[in-house]
Amino acid sequence: MKRTSIRFFNERKIRAVWDDTGAKWWFSVLDVVGAINGEDDYSKTRNYWKYLKTKLKREGNELVSATNQLKLIAPDGKSRLSDVLDADGIVALAKVFPNPRAHAFLDWFVYSDNTVDAKSKQKAYALFESGMIDAFEVGTIKGLQQIHAYLFGGLYDFAGQIRDINISKGGFTFAQARYLDKTLTAIEKMPEKTFDQIVDKYVEMNVAHPFCEGNGRATRIWLDLILKKNLRMCADWSKIGKRAYLDAMKKSVASPAAIKNLISGALTDKIADRAIFMKGIDYSYYYEEED
Repeated sequence: MKRTSIRFFNERKIRAVWDDTGAKWWFSVLDVVGAINGEDDYSKTRNYWKYLKTKLKREGNELVSATNQLKLIAPDGKSRLSDVLDADGIVALAKVFPNPRAHAFLDWFVYSDNTVDAKSKQKAYALFESGMIDAFEVGTIKGLQQIHAYLFGGLYDFAGQIRDINISKGGFTFAQARYLDKTLTAIEKMPEKTFDQIVDKYVEMNVAHPFCEGNGRATRIWLDLILKKNLRMCADWSKIGKRAYLDAMKKSVASPAAIKNLISGALTDKIADRAIFMKGIDYSYYYEEED
């Protein structure tokens, strides 16, 4: 199975497929055209790309000849051949657009892979490929620290370390640092045999927020490992939208009902499925992107 990736520009999906032979990513041209044009209508995007290809061929632009075709998963779940370009081709494509959004797209496309999140995301992908994920403790504080240390090692000097300072977000203060050890010990002892118990434990860990940064990305992997161990299930995060997830997690401080409803609707028994894991990482990191 090919390695695939979903990236998000202004909440629009940019699908990509990894080429082992060429050791590079190929990106969906239609996704990029739609993103730059701000167009949601697939037919209009496809027609614009046809027009642009004809125009570029007429001008003798070599960009069209650099276009390849690979199978991508369409919105209906079927795999279809689609035009793709490598990273250099996408940059060249964006430069021919008489559109101010193209500049913002280029900034995002060229520089986003140099961020901490992008580098951490590559490590997250490698969890599946390397099999390292099977070596982590499940449902324990140590296991969560192992995940965090793997994701952010070399990127944050506090990778895998429980915070010793107080932190807050959006006006909400997470567990006080001086009580954090006792809080985490209590969370670790929470039962995790049923779906409700597992999500309750996840919610409490989110409120505790044991690390200075990177809590959500590490804790969602931690949750999936608990679900796999005890229920032989995991969450297909691609079925949970960003806004719905963030709203449900905010509400979970008072009641976990909303997040339980979202996760229960996204459960799958495909716990060893590579595509499910990779999509899960894509969406998990997307949840953390600033709007």
